Amino acid sequence: MMRMRARLLLVQVLVVTLLVVLAVRLWQVQVVRGNEFVTRATETRTRAVIVPAVRGQILDSHGRPLVRNKTALVVSVDRTRLTRMKDGGLKVLSKLSAVLGRPVADLQQRITPCGPGVRKPCWTGSPYQPVPLDEKVDTREALQILERQEEFPGVTAEIHSVRQYPGGRDGAQMLGYLQPVTEAELEKREGLKASFSGVDLAGRDGLEYVYDEALRGKSGLRRVQVDRMGKALGVEEQITPIPGDHLVTSIDSRVQSVVEKALAKAMKSAPAADGGAGVVLDARTGRVVALASAPGYDPAVWAGGISTRGYQWLLSDKSDMPLVSRAINGQFAPGSTFKISSVSAMLRSGYPLNGTYECPGSYMVGDRAFSNFRGVSLGSLSLHTALVKSCDTIFYKAAYEQYLKDGGRNPKKATKEIFANTARAFGFGRPTGVDLPGESSGRIPDRAWKKDLWNRINAVSCERSRKGYPEVKDRARADFLKRLALENCTEGFLLRPGDSANFSIGQGDVLVTPMQLARAYMALVSDGKLRSPRIGWAQVRPDGKVVRTIPVPVVGKLPISEKERLYIKNALSQVPSDGTAAGAFAGFPMDKVRIGGKTGTAEVWGKQDTSWFASFAPTKNPQYVVVVMVSQGGMGAQTAAPAVREIYEGIYGIKRPPAVPGGKLTTRLPSFSPDGTVAGG
Repeated sequence: MMRMRARLLLVQVLVVTLLVVLAVRLWQVQVVRGNEFVTRATETRTRAVIVPAVRGQILDSHGRPLVRNKTALVVSVDRTRLTRMKDGGLKVLSKLSAVLGRPVADLQQRITPCGPGVRKPCWTGSPYQPVPLDEKVDTREALQILERQEEFPGVTAEIHSVRQYPGGRDGAQMLGYLQPVTEAELEKREGLKASFSGVDLAGRDGLEYVYDEALRGKSGLRRVQVDRMGKALGVEEQITPIPGDHLVTSIDSRVQSVVEKALAKAMKSAPAADGGAGVVLDARTGRVVALASAPGYDPAVWAGGISTRGYQWLLSDKSDMPLVSRAINGQFAPGSTFKISSVSAMLRSGYPLNGTYECPGSYMVGDRAFSNFRGVSLGSLSLHTALVKSCDTIFYKAAYEQYLKDGGRNPKKATKEIFANTARAFGFGRPTGVDLPGESSGRIPDRAWKKDLWNRINAVSCERSRKGYPEVKDRARADFLKRLALENCTEGFLLRPGDSANFSIGQGDVLVTPMQLARAYMALVSDGKLRSPRIGWAQVRPDGKVVRTIPVPVVGKLPISEKERLYIKNALSQVPSDGTAAGAFAGFPMDKVRIGGKTGTAEVWGKQDTSWFASFAPTKNPQYVVVVMVSQGGMGAQTAAPAVREIYEGIYGIKRPPAVPGGKLTTRLPSFSPDGTVAGG
């Protein structure tokens, strides 16, 4: 009996203890931490949804769209949700495959994060971002997903804004493209992370990259009340997204089309051509009117993700790398177009502007003869005629004489290097600063450059001078390379006499970009000021209000007097009518539009010559600077000059409707209506 009472007492003590513990716990939950749990409970009844902003358009100088938006049904997948399923989402993807008509393996590949060993198409964006699988679904496909949502957990079909390119391939490298926001970008850019909607895209190249922040706008917020099952009950709070600003550019889409066609025709006319570029600048302002690079590509390939094969093709030698903009990234020897710098260097060195100069068929530079084009002697010439007829030996002689004045191979004191420094004053050897990413700097090969190059390749040159080139089957070629390696090993740090001669006519190691050359000619034929070209003209709100205009900065001044500048300009004004480009412009109505310019034919070892023509028009009061370059295009007068002629014919409407009525570029921004549309458009 006593044992039974003891057991009952123990049970009573346990029950009382449990009741006390429960009471204490209830007191903690309801009193001590009551507010905390109420807040949590409230939070679980709301869902915050960031609403992406509509991206701004990219417009030409008249308000015509270069890049615009269109609405499309986009099917996206929440990768995180799928991976948490027992089968990794395979069942869902299988059903989705049947709806979209695409293999399961392809869908799996597209949602796999990119990384080492992962081939494209893979997911480059944040792991927390829905992965778009198809941006071209029709309404029937979307309804199959939306009406059977229980069969497609983690899958959405929503209307999104996607990029459209009215000009097709025109200016693809200049415009750029969009890609999903990466996790690294979210961590790096605080403003982007705060407004990240989960479906945002970021500019990856061209104008889309440079003006990404302005174009993107600001995301909105919608806080939705839901029940415990996640069903929406109503909107608790809503902040409307702010659409991105439009970017008005100085590009004239009609001129851009003319340049693209002329460049394509020039490429076809030269069987070996593997690349080309066309640049049109407004000589008065420094703004870019057209910028083309060949070969081009269709920027629509980025929509929905690009395959590994497609991406590699864009970067391959077989496709001639259409992703690369030859206009700002291509570096080529400029040939005789470079003589505007060399004749200026002569004037800075003390050679008389109105002097007379002998133009023999060849000239001895050190122990080597450097010849004129085809060895032709042109007799006694003025500098004016030397430019018109493109005499080389006058420039060889002047450059060699300055080389000797600097001390030749082994200078004993600081060198002036007038030819190299004049070229830098013309803007060569450094980026122009145009508002595009990844611009190349070109190359001015002076003594410092030679020493730096030698320090970097000396070990390789010396090894090759001993071992030779057994892999080269042509023995004569192999022997030549071995001798060259020995020369570079022992004295590659020295600037040789031939280097100075080649430099003076834009050959050898000197490299420029088409944009650099156009910028230099623009300064020469306008006011002598060196400007940093701009494509962006103004940032405009969707309601038409101008947020800001984008100035064209002056970054330098040509190192010649006004008299010298006009002298050189007047000489170039005769080249298309009486000089090396006369054949290309035969029959052109110079009485209507007089064109000036300079041909360039640059030799490239193992390839066809690079064809150049740098021009301006009208010669009296230049409105345009047009430069065309065709890699492996042959002589300048043969390929590039006819392309420039075709561009001017298109601009001024010679035998066709004019791309620019009256030939005068607009000086005013397009007018916008209150609803954001272009007035009168």
